[in-house]
Amino acid sequence: MKQDLPQCQKESMSDTITPASCLLEQRAIRKITWRLIPFLMLLYFVAFLDRINVGFAALTMNKDVGLTSQMFGLGAGIFFLGYFAFEVPSTIILHKVGARFWIGRVMITWGLVSVAMAFTRGPISFYVLRFLLGLAEAGFFPGIILYLSYWFPANHRSAVTAMFMAAAPVAGAIGSPVSGALMQLHGLHGLRGWQWLFLLEGIPALVLGFITFRFLTNRPADAAWLTAEEREWLSSTIQQEQTSIKDPRSHSAWRALADWKVLTLSLAYFGTSAGLYTIGFWAPLIVKGLGFSVFHVGLLVAIPNLIAVIGMVLWSRNSDRTRERYWHAALACLIGAVGMAIAARAGSSAFLAIAGLSLTAFGVSAAKPPLWSLPTTFFAGTAAATSIGLINSLGTLGGFAGPYMIGSTNGTSGNFTRGLYLVGGTLIVSAVTIVLMRLVVHRQASQPRQTRRAL
Repeated sequence: MKQDLPQCQKESMSDTITPASCLLEQRAIRKITWRLIPFLMLLYFVAFLDRINVGFAALTMNKDVGLTSQMFGLGAGIFFLGYFAFEVPSTIILHKVGARFWIGRVMITWGLVSVAMAFTRGPISFYVLRFLLGLAEAGFFPGIILYLSYWFPANHRSAVTAMFMAAAPVAGAIGSPVSGALMQLHGLHGLRGWQWLFLLEGIPALVLGFITFRFLTNRPADAAWLTAEEREWLSSTIQQEQTSIKDPRSHSAWRALADWKVLTLSLAYFGTSAGLYTIGFWAPLIVKGLGFSVFHVGLLVAIPNLIAVIGMVLWSRNSDRTRERYWHAALACLIGAVGMAIAARAGSSAFLAIAGLSLTAFGVSAAKPPLWSLPTTFFAGTAAATSIGLINSLGTLGGFAGPYMIGSTNGTSGNFTRGLYLVGGTLIVSAVTIVLMRLVVHRQASQPRQTRRAL
């Protein structure tokens, strides 16, 4: 987890910045990064794996329990309806009671539901369990994004967010061959392969939930593993950033819900979620349709995720280095849209299908960290918790729309072309939305304060 030099070292000519303060920043950020990010990545790895392993289970589960493509698309996406229902309240609760307790609670409940997926018996139980899984996991992702804002100053936030979010494509890269291998346990102790998949991949969430109760530290002021000097520097730096947000709406939970920036970021995030979960849920079925075995599907689906991991970290580091968010997010969305178009035109070519899926995986993954660096530059306190929760809950509905569009246009033909084009279209909308938001924000920033208050 190599970190770039602190921004203060790049501004060493400033009279207010000393070599000692630079060293303090560098030491504190390195220590916090190594303490928190690997563990948070592990949590998200397990969370994301439990979201998308249904794509591998579907290779045999759909036939066993009587699910059509439309039913599977609906059930895979209905997760996000449960997620949407409890997202904002869950994030606010985390802000109030602390991440250590709330994240641990989230993991234990989603682990229980994930294990229960092994007992799916038909469409209704599939829909109910997927909805409950979303309800159980609500608040996890936006809660971690909010939690990172407690620990990392703004100029470090995109890079550490990318490290945390890299767990999603890592889950696809590692989880795909593992899931493919677990499917080979078919018949062991009378259970089918997809049942073993849900059982063995749900248990780690339960174990990690109890570990979270002991391991996580809620706030920098509580961190006994930092020196007093490091705690004081970090707490004061974060506090200064929050108090510098002058707009009174930026600290009000209710006003944040109606703020145009929240709704705009939700729309921008919608397309990235549609693309990400189209890859997560449908890539195994798309690749299997090209004639590969279940095991080889696992190996091939790992390729787009490996590319996404490397690309999103490098992309986000450049975003932090240049302190630019909007163009990094918009261009990544356009790359994802191009990938969808290539996958749609791949026909029987495995090379084009994997290339298209790889571009999409890179694009949707690279767009997210710069996007998630924006809310905490506009909002603080409870408003930050509310805005992040709402952006994620509304935007993540794309995780319902994308898989459902693929399933509803696929029918029984196995042709994914129309659905892939539709999902690519949502990424283009996201890119346009981000660029328009940049224009408005920059225009408002250049106007006199009195004029901005009237907007």
